[in-house]
Amino acid sequence: MIIMCDTESTAAEPAPDELIDTLRLSLIAGVGPLMRRALLDRFGSSRAVLGAAPRELCEVQGVGPKLSRKIAAACDEIDVETEIALCREHGVDILVEPRGDDSQPGGDSHNGYPRMLREIPDPPGVLFLRGSLKADDALAIAMVGTRHATRYGLNQAERLAGSLARAGLTVVSGLARGIDAAAHRGALDGGGRTIAVLASGVLNIYPPEHGKLAEEVIARGALLSEAPPRMEPLAGGFPQRNRLISGLSLGVIVVEAGDRSGALITARHAMEQGREVFAVPGRVDSRTARGCHRLLRDGAKLVETADDVLEELGPLVEATPRDDGQIVRHPAELQLNELEQKVLAAIGGEATSVDEVIAQSGLPVQRVLSTLSVLEMRRLIRRLSGTTVVRM
Repeated sequence: MIIMCDTESTAAEPAPDELIDTLRLSLIAGVGPLMRRALLDRFGSSRAVLGAAPRELCEVQGVGPKLSRKIAAACDEIDVETEIALCREHGVDILVEPRGDDSQPGGDSHNGYPRMLREIPDPPGVLFLRGSLKADDALAIAMVGTRHATRYGLNQAERLAGSLARAGLTVVSGLARGIDAAAHRGALDGGGRTIAVLASGVLNIYPPEHGKLAEEVIARGALLSEAPPRMEPLAGGFPQRNRLISGLSLGVIVVEAGDRSGALITARHAMEQGREVFAVPGRVDSRTARGCHRLLRDGAKLVETADDVLEELGPLVEATPRDDGQIVRHPAELQLNELEQKVLAAIGGEATSVDEVIAQSGLPVQRVLSTLSVLEMRRLIRRLSGTTVVRM
């Protein structure tokens, strides 16, 4: 479910009861994503959870007397209507995690709840959005690192983010000082899209000096948060936020990170979520390189260029449509030139003869054969025999 909060068209519309109940449940202190799921699995709906007796609530593992009383009192103590009115006033959209029949086939829809987040173990029940989400934001890569970045780290973050954005990937980060800000700026300078995930509310930009950068991100992507729109940033909110940065992405690139950097928490989330982890090497005598070098020793993929990232990412769970009409099944397709794309488009998911590829592409035989070799090296197709190929 999504509540579109365009101030001109929907300001007078009442919020559906289902949204009110879902939002109220998500705003109860102590009801995190996993607890919310456990409650919904037990009672079936947010309204049923809020109407349950404390003794019934205590039957759910992890719910004690204190939390059960908070849930039972939520209808009287949490003013959801004011939050919804605030969102409408400021153009903040409210995205609710689909459940059961609310699931949207085919992945994301315009401004819909991100499909990538539905794959993680603890997706947020509610997201607040400024800007817009697109279907091809499923082709996203996260870039994170220390707030105390060196000039080398900032340069590498901007360079890599710009290259990845030009290739067609959306760059996700946390709007923090240092590497995060450089990643957003690099993506914007590269003419691409970028998403900032906040630990504060989307109407309370942190750090405050990034207000202008946040507006640029909104114009070419989105600000997202699971916190209420005006919430202050709390220390415990940053690790929680990091799981969303990795969850929105196919992989996470750590550019600079010390031994205790929050970027390493994001990398750990990525591993737990089945995402790829990449690291940019630094100077051996730099404290900000220690975290990256540790990740590399533990098996992270070394990154020097955008191609290192695109070649390592595996096939997508679902094919992703782009604005130009191209259907992407594998991120490595973003590296292809026009001729290579033409040959790949002629190959189906089942065995396709080389003669059929030649006929459909309209290209000379030798050109098709040499292009097939390139596509095979990039692991986009597989030869079944000397005369047939299939897409990976």
